[in-house]
Amino acid sequence: MDIRKLPVDRRLQVVEAAAQSFAMFGYKATTMELVAKIAAVGKGTIYTFFATKEELFDEIIGQLTGELRSLADRTINRETPFFENLTIVLYELLRFREKHELIVKLSQEVRDLGTPMAKEGIAKLERAIVTCIQNEVALAVEKGEVRSVDPELTAFIMLRLYISLAVDWSKEHEPLAREEIAGYFASLLKSGVGA
Repeated sequence: MDIRKLPVDRRLQVVEAAAQSFAMFGYKATTMELVAKIAAVGKGTIYTFFATKEELFDEIIGQLTGELRSLADRTINRETPFFENLTIVLYELLRFREKHELIVKLSQEVRDLGTPMAKEGIAKLERAIVTCIQNEVALAVEKGEVRSVDPELTAFIMLRLYISLAVDWSKEHEPLAREEIAGYFASLLKSGVGA
């Protein structure tokens, strides 16, 4: 029986090591030397694939935005009404954001240090979420489930409203249950607060 070793994917090895380093130490404290050490490769190997730490970071953020889009696509059920679908998707996307170590670390770094690249990374992830919602809003407008609105602006407002209900409210109040968040969210968006 001939057992051969599979070739090592050095690029993947570098990307995984960098993701681990950024998640553990943040953007600012991660160096190419540290990534090389975690990946067990020479620093020159990293530069074969990525000219700068910024390029490496962009690769990882790009993969994360792809994961967010994939999660949204898997979660959306075209047979479910728009607002119900939207609250489910937003819940899953924010849960992903809260549980992913790299996103948590970058958020802490933005809050504590204001590192520009960490801010940019978080902003790219938020734009990916807004784009997912925007696409769904545009589809809902086409289907007549939502009146004619600017899909991008509406998606931005929807994300901010959901974050306010799911995260910000609980900083000073008893956290709302998932069903309560969905109820308030849909109610405020469907009929507003006018009498």
